[in-house]
Amino acid sequence: MKRIPFLFILLCLVLNLWAKDKRVHIRVMQTSDIHANFFPNTDSNAVEREGGMHRVSSLVKQRRTEFGENLILMDNGDILQGHPSAYYYNFMDSVSKHVCAEILNYMGYDLGNIGNHDVETGRSVMERWIAQCDFPVLGANVIDTATGTTALPPYAILERDGVRIAVLGMITPAIPAWLHEGLWDGLRFEDMEDTARKWMKIIREEEKPDAIIGLFHAGQRPVRLFDKYNENASLTVAREVPGFDAVLIGHDHQIDSKSITNNEGKEVILLNPGSDGKIVSEVDMVFQLKDGKVVDKTIQGYNTSTLNEPIDQDYVSHFAAHRAKVDNFMTKRVGYITDDISTRSSFFGPTSFIDLIHQVQLEISGADISLTAPLVTNTIVQKGDIDINDLFEIYKYENMLYVMRLTGQEVKDLLEESYHLWTNQMQSPTDHLLQLKSFEGKTRLANMYFNFESAYGILYTVDVTKPYRQKVEIQSMADGTPFNPEKTYNVAVNSYRGNGGGELMTRGAGIAQDKLKERVVYASERDLRYYLIEYVEKKDTIVPPTDHHWRFVPEDWAQPAAQRDYELLYPSK
Repeated sequence: MKRIPFLFILLCLVLNLWAKDKRVHIRVMQTSDIHANFFPNTDSNAVEREGGMHRVSSLVKQRRTEFGENLILMDNGDILQGHPSAYYYNFMDSVSKHVCAEILNYMGYDLGNIGNHDVETGRSVMERWIAQCDFPVLGANVIDTATGTTALPPYAILERDGVRIAVLGMITPAIPAWLHEGLWDGLRFEDMEDTARKWMKIIREEEKPDAIIGLFHAGQRPVRLFDKYNENASLTVAREVPGFDAVLIGHDHQIDSKSITNNEGKEVILLNPGSDGKIVSEVDMVFQLKDGKVVDKTIQGYNTSTLNEPIDQDYVSHFAAHRAKVDNFMTKRVGYITDDISTRSSFFGPTSFIDLIHQVQLEISGADISLTAPLVTNTIVQKGDIDINDLFEIYKYENMLYVMRLTGQEVKDLLEESYHLWTNQMQSPTDHLLQLKSFEGKTRLANMYFNFESAYGILYTVDVTKPYRQKVEIQSMADGTPFNPEKTYNVAVNSYRGNGGGELMTRGAGIAQDKLKERVVYASERDLRYYLIEYVEKKDTIVPPTDHHWRFVPEDWAQPAAQRDYELLYPSK
């Protein structure tokens, strides 16, 4: 009989033990709310932006050298909007493969999730992008109304080295509160907690994963809109629906990294990387296996800054042709502006920046009154030639234009709600003009600036010493004719506001959310920025308007307070 060498027997025993008892280390990385921040500088003044996929790519490549196939890369939505890089491929070039898909495929993403600003591009753009991604894009609570089934995969199972990881994807269900129904026609968005309970049961019973991750495009501070939609239910789901090991969140751009305890006493990691690729969330997962089964696991989470990561030059070279197309589009001259305009001043009184948007809305719509709010906090467009990039700086989002029928009283009540969110009730000349808060040692606006609606077409004052519902006094229409609270006016607003965004129409003007669409008498076919570009091209020379239609009173209190608050928000040092 032939003898088997001892070393061979020993090797077999070691391999057998290794197969039955081993340690598996997996790293999960999440980006969220990238908002098309893809390239170092694709604008006319060549300012290099922080974060971005060009730096995330460097970090991902480092992690691949460490973890190889045990790296899992996921994006959590809001990638199709926010910069001309996406806008160009959304609407100007719909034939080429979408740059958003190209980038995610190049970087080797394993999963995606849908965000509200991805839905905002319209179903044709969103679905084209999804079809071009080499990985599933999830959406467990996105329902096809024709079939009653999920319009997107609800979850995915990722297997790495004998470990099964389930990922459940969801979006904030508050889409109808912000977006025109035509953008999401044929879909509905169900409650996150109810959806999570349903799919958690299915995942646990049918898939038997070793770990479960939530990938939620929703924040963690619950806001119930119109008594119908729970906008930010991520923390609620993590606590109330047992089974998650980690919940990766986005949407609200609020950076966070922490551990919470669910209602069964189990630890759940909660991570939010903020926006623009400045942070990447990472989950470190270590599994102990015995006889091929997971017997123990350790899960930790943290956020990693990309601010000091080098730009991935291979990435930049690979997408040079895409970048050149976008550059050519963005740097196209559309007109000339005779003076600087800045959004900074928009919080302290009427400005040429906001009044220009008012004028565009009125000219396009022929409405009696225009309502709009600042969409950016710190943008300056300088005197001289205007290119398309400048107009993206002026108007950030792809809102449509509505004309709605509102009574004079409803206009006043809406403005009262706006200035209630916007201004403090001053008790003395030394008080703040604005509602402010301290966040991480810095002074910030207490409420969302894109709900600070002002009006054009009427002449009015805002008394900052008066309480809620008593601040706004409307003197007349802008042409001097009487303003009548009982008369119905045509009012130009963007689609976010017209659908109930910020609840100024509902809580302020007192119109039920399900009645808002009955008030809409006109909806534009294209986004407002498209018409802004047309407006500037037609005029060629833009003289910033100075015939402001409102002011803060008493001026001897408001103006010094505005100067003090300006220095707090925009310190000179």
